[in-house]
Formats: sequence, structure tokens, C-alpha cells
Amino acid sequence: MALRFVLDPVLTPELRRQVVALWVDATNAGGAVGFVAPVTTEEVRPVAERALAGVTDGPDRLLVGYEGEQLVAMLLFVNNRFALTEHWCVLKRVMVHPGRQGHGYGVALMREAERLAPQLGYEALHITVRGGHGLERFYDRCGYKEVGRLPGALRVGTDDERDEILMWLPLNQADQPSGTI
Repeated sequence: MALRFVLDPVLTPELRRQVVALWVDATNAGGAVGFVAPVTTEEVRPVAERALAGVTDGPDRLLVGYEGEQLVAMLLFVNNRFALTEHWCVLKRVMVHPGRQGHGYGVALMREAERLAPQLGYEALHITVRGGHGLERFYDRCGYKEVGRLPGALRVGTDDERDEILMWLPLNQADQPSGTI
């Protein structure tokens, strides 16, 4: 089944609940989306609400992916809030429900973000990746290139520090093909 994408859906109480549930499920399955497992709804909700406030109050944008009526994927286009970098944004909280991984939904989500970004005024996309998960290989296949690394910048546990990997996708270069999957 193909995903149905919605940019800037109405943030109803039900959608907010689904966003938090997706975030909890993704984290507890080992996803690197701002927490270290295990997490609870009570821990994720305030962080999710702050992230969603950037959407409701602006200037951030939310992209969600539905399988039928079920939320199974999401990401945030996070504006830099700085005039000199207004031509690019950071993708944050990129996640696909763990029960739906392996069906191409992650690639579809990234392709939709890449398609929408120029319409939102962005010429490039930036994403940070937690080292130790191999996620940089996925983003590399989507066309992103590693442009930097902050060694040990993420402390995910006692004696467990991970690199924060900086990845970049220029969108405005005709000779810059999309990644191949």
C-alpha cells in the first residue's frame, strides 16, 4: 500500500496523540529520534508538543504519511530562524513506524520531503544522524552526503557517546541527481 502524504495537517488532539504514539513506538524499537529507549508517552509528549508548537506558531512545517487512516511516518521541516540560512532547513524527527519499516516508506517520506522543499522556499536540506545505527547509509542512498561529524557529541548513556553526523542534500543543482535506492 502506498503512503498518502499530508503537509501541515490540522493538529487535532487525535493527530497529536498519534504523533506521540509513533514517536514512542519508534524510539522503543531502537529509533534515534531524540530519546534513548525505553520511553513513555509522558516523557515524549512535552517534547512533541514543543516541536508541534513550531508548526502551529510557525515557521516549521509537518509532513505526515498515512497508510489508510493510520499515521505511519512523519518528519518536520525546521526553519533555521536566521536570515542568512533561510534558503535551507533541517529535517527533524524523521520516523516510520517500526511495524511498517522495510516497505520503502522511509524512502518515500524522504522523496516527498525533497519534492516539497523547493515549494517551501528551500534550496537544500540538512539532517543530523546519531552515529552507531548505520543511518548514514540510508540517507546516503537518498542522495545526502556527509559534510561533517561531531565526535562524541551525543551522550546516549554512561560511557556511550555517539558521533552526530551532519548530512546535506542540495536541491537546486541540475547536475545533482537524487540518490538511488
